[in-house]
Amino acid sequence: MYLGRVIGRVVATQRYAGLTGVPLHWLQPLDEHGADMGDALVACTVVSAGPGDLVHFVDGREAALACPETFVPVDAAILGFVEQAHANDKFIGRTAAGAR
Repeated sequence: MYLGRVIGRVVATQRYAGLTGVPLHWLQPLDEHGADMGDALVACTVVSAGPGDLVHFVDGREAALACPETFVPVDAAILGFVEQAHANDKFIGRTAAGAR
């Protein structure tokens, strides 16, 4: 499992039949400090995520197994939200409005 931040939505005019109704998002992988790591990628979303959300995702065969129809041609799938993450005493994620 990897840490990432949703940076946008993807609209596909044509897609594989097994991916009908599965949302696609731009995803920026993050390192253990919350900094961007590598290139952004397109990921299927099995939870209701949106731009700005801190998420965890899988890649490879596990990503295809996470979709409603298994063994579809995907490279990454967002599985859930990350509420809080702390790495080396650094907070990674969103803070509540007005929190310090």
